[in-house]
Amino acid sequence: MEPRRLRWETLAALRTSSKGQLSYCRHWLHDEDVLEGCMAPLVLSSYSGWVLDKVLGQPAQEAASSRSSTPKEPAPRAGLSPAFPNIPPSKVTEVEGYIRMYEEMHRLKGKEELRQRQEQQEQMVRAVYDLASEQLKRFDELKELKQHQEFQDLREVMEKSSKEAQGQQEKLKEEHRHRAKVLNLKLREAEQQRQRQEELERLRKEEGQERLRRLYSIQEELLQLNQQIDPNYKHKDLPRIDFSVYSNRGNQICGLVSGLIRTTSERGFPTQADVANTERALQEMRGLISSMQQEIAAAVEEKKRKDEEEQREKQKELLKKEQMTIQAPVPAQQSGEKQQKEGLQVKADESTMQWYQQLQDAADQCIASFSTISNCKDNHEVKKIKMDLQKAATIPVSQISSIAGSQLREIFDKINNLLSGKSVQSGGRTVSVTQHPQGLDFVHYKLAEKFVNQGEEEVASHHEAAFPIAVVASGIWEIHPQVGDLILAHLHKKCPYSVPFYPAFKDGTSLEDYQRMLGYQVKDSKIEQQDNFLKRMSGMIRLYAAIIQLRWPYGNRQGTHPHGLNHGWRWLAQMLNMEPLADVTATLLFDFLEVCGNALMKQYQVQFWKMMLLIREDYFPRIEAITSSGQMGSLMRFKQFLEKCLHQKEIPLPKGSLQPSFWRS
Repeated sequence: MEPRRLRWETLAALRTSSKGQLSYCRHWLHDEDVLEGCMAPLVLSSYSGWVLDKVLGQPAQEAASSRSSTPKEPAPRAGLSPAFPNIPPSKVTEVEGYIRMYEEMHRLKGKEELRQRQEQQEQMVRAVYDLASEQLKRFDELKELKQHQEFQDLREVMEKSSKEAQGQQEKLKEEHRHRAKVLNLKLREAEQQRQRQEELERLRKEEGQERLRRLYSIQEELLQLNQQIDPNYKHKDLPRIDFSVYSNRGNQICGLVSGLIRTTSERGFPTQADVANTERALQEMRGLISSMQQEIAAAVEEKKRKDEEEQREKQKELLKKEQMTIQAPVPAQQSGEKQQKEGLQVKADESTMQWYQQLQDAADQCIASFSTISNCKDNHEVKKIKMDLQKAATIPVSQISSIAGSQLREIFDKINNLLSGKSVQSGGRTVSVTQHPQGLDFVHYKLAEKFVNQGEEEVASHHEAAFPIAVVASGIWEIHPQVGDLILAHLHKKCPYSVPFYPAFKDGTSLEDYQRMLGYQVKDSKIEQQDNFLKRMSGMIRLYAAIIQLRWPYGNRQGTHPHGLNHGWRWLAQMLNMEPLADVTATLLFDFLEVCGNALMKQYQVQFWKMMLLIREDYFPRIEAITSSGQMGSLMRFKQFLEKCLHQKEIPLPKGSLQPSFWRS
């Protein structure tokens, strides 16, 4: 019993020792706790206390009772636990050795299991590594296979493209051979054509020379016939016969034929049409002399019966000469013999005058068509409609400026909407041409009149304003042709030189009325100053020159210009076919060419430069011959412009012309 008791005491002592406080887990050798169990400090199992309680319960009680009954116990020896005072030290040491041995066995067992666990993990890692290596090899093999397949496909594509390129090359060679054959055929045909052209040219030259000889013979006969007119001036005192008409017309016919021969000589040989024109001129000259002779014979007979009337005619002629000495421009045929040598027209062509008269008749008809609204005096409502329509038509035109293209578009849309019958806002009121049956004709007339007034006033003072006004007028003209016809009618009436047309002085016409016909403003029997007159004429010609070259950029560009550059060329040609007017002709030609010269140059090219040379060499001396010392300003300005343009072979763009950037602003 004693050893058994001592054993339980030993366990009780261990339980109360520091190591007895350690915790032990029965599952510490499994899974992750293996390594932790080896590294952690040793602890007793949680069941150790239960064992000690169950096994040592009784001996411990007995020991306690014995300790309590024994009053005096010897002190424990060194090295023994206080809980087991009666156990010899050797036994304690032995028990502690067992415990340490048991703990060491468990530690070694844990290390062994840990080693096995590590080996197992290493085997697993090696297995995974081997599997990954095999998969990588398979991947590399698959990649290499794909590369071989792609290389094979690429080689097949290259071989195929090489074959196609060879086939294309063969095809190109065949086409080249075919084209060479065709080219050789064309060369042979061209050579044959050249030979035919040379033969035709030779025949044309022969025919041209024959026609030229014919022209020279006609010109010689014309000059001889024209000389027959001069002796008849001894009959200039005959009544109702103006021999200057025959002389001027004869000089004009000779001048026309001379100009025709000069023009045909510059371009080569005359055409059959030129010969026909000169033959018609010869017939006209013959008829002119025949008419003059018949009129002379009739006048001689009449003179015998009307001596008294002759005296009155002389008085009228004297009055006429006195009236013509004032400020009005005098046609060049009245300025001396210098212009009689090779006379030009003093009147516009018959076709031009018919066109002029048609436009004036159309304007008169338009005035008659709105007579009700124009002449109303008592009807307050009609007068109000008339005023609103006039403001709606004229105010937008007055607002045209060269500031920005967007503003022009707004103004154009407002005018176009008004003419199209839509309602527009004007002065805070809604206005429409449908408010009165005659409203549309009234607006047409007033709008055209306002455009011309802007040329007469605004453009005359600010030359750059011609272009924005002209582009709006051109756009309205294109959509509403009646407005364009009325613009021309107003322009021709205020500036007859825009036709061109030189109104003739007729018997019974007062001097003031004649001045108005020439374009002068007459107020209180006073004629405006020449400078102001030329300024107004210049403004209207500049507006006309801008209109014929501009088109509304947002309109229908497929159609032709309603009044394009061909009319400008016609105007220039007719001006040069008419005798110049002192101060007026030089001013208007300069203004027209400065505004429209660049556009005419691009359109007509060589023909335009021939026209410019004709002006300098032939027409300018005529202007110079009738220009007085006080009228040299406009002449010198025109001369400098001509010389500069001919020297530079270029007509500069006019100042203020509308560039693309203007419409983007």
